[in-house]
Amino acid sequence: MRVAVVGATGMVGNIMLKVLEERNFPITELYPVASERSVGKEITFNNKSYKVIGLEEAVSIKPDLALFSAGGDTSLEWAPKFAENGTTVVDNSSAWRMDKTKKLVIPEINAVELTKDDKIIANPNCSTIQLLMALKPLHDKYKIKRVVVSTYQSITGTGVKAVQQLENEYKDQKGEMAYPYPIHRNAIPQCDVFTENGYTKEEMKLTNETKKILGDDSVLVSATAIRIPVVGGHSESVNLEFESDFDEKDVRKLLSDFPGVTVQDNPDVNTYPMPIYAEGKDDVFVGRIRRDYSQPNSLNMWIVADNLRKGAATNAVQIAEYLMDNKLI
Repeated sequence: MRVAVVGATGMVGNIMLKVLEERNFPITELYPVASERSVGKEITFNNKSYKVIGLEEAVSIKPDLALFSAGGDTSLEWAPKFAENGTTVVDNSSAWRMDKTKKLVIPEINAVELTKDDKIIANPNCSTIQLLMALKPLHDKYKIKRVVVSTYQSITGTGVKAVQQLENEYKDQKGEMAYPYPIHRNAIPQCDVFTENGYTKEEMKLTNETKKILGDDSVLVSATAIRIPVVGGHSESVNLEFESDFDEKDVRKLLSDFPGVTVQDNPDVNTYPMPIYAEGKDDVFVGRIRRDYSQPNSLNMWIVADNLRKGAATNAVQIAEYLMDNKLI
């Protein structure tokens, strides 16, 4: 498999390369791709050095697969050029997610929808991926009517600039600001920009992408996205209302049996998911599972995942693995 990683020098691009290496993805030729200012730099993959190339050169090479993590504008301009040359693109930006002609894929949930004709495939938002990994088995059994979710999101979701801001503030040093306010010792109730309805783009992604991936517009989603000074991953407090009643033991079994989900839920010994333990792992961790006694057929739970891995890089690589395993690429 001849593979281009577009945005290879960025935070998610680096993790994509790491995940490809860890999972022994069968690469015959690797092409690290980045913006012009990074062309010529060297990256190491499987103990071998590779020079970063530009987008035009990468398109002309016609790789079999291109994993994109270079921002929405880059994806909108360049993904179609790769696709026209026969390359299958898995895009991590928001550019194609709500395009009706493109599939929005979490492999454990809806990879079966993919065909050879899908040349641009969208990777969902990181918060959506971990939410849906926990919601899917419960929706299949009890049918979800309504989701209320509050996210507590790692600064790594913003990028290197945000990590540097936190480090500067921790050391009481001045530097470039990724956020309009300090993030150290703070929580900022804004992820992405605000839209006309008062919700941020991040919050609307959770609403719209959930409906598309589940293939069910009847599922109502209300989200609040919060940025917190954490590095290891995103956390979500989730309240679900089902059409039918449930048994908590069955809920735990459904979640435990779903591939890629690990239940960590034993309050007697203070066992529950936390970003400090999720960092570097590919599973989605679910805990604090308990009935909501204020509303019929309702459940509370807490979901944590490494947003750079399952929330981005790992999900993209899993899509590529599915395509390869099923001879769709």
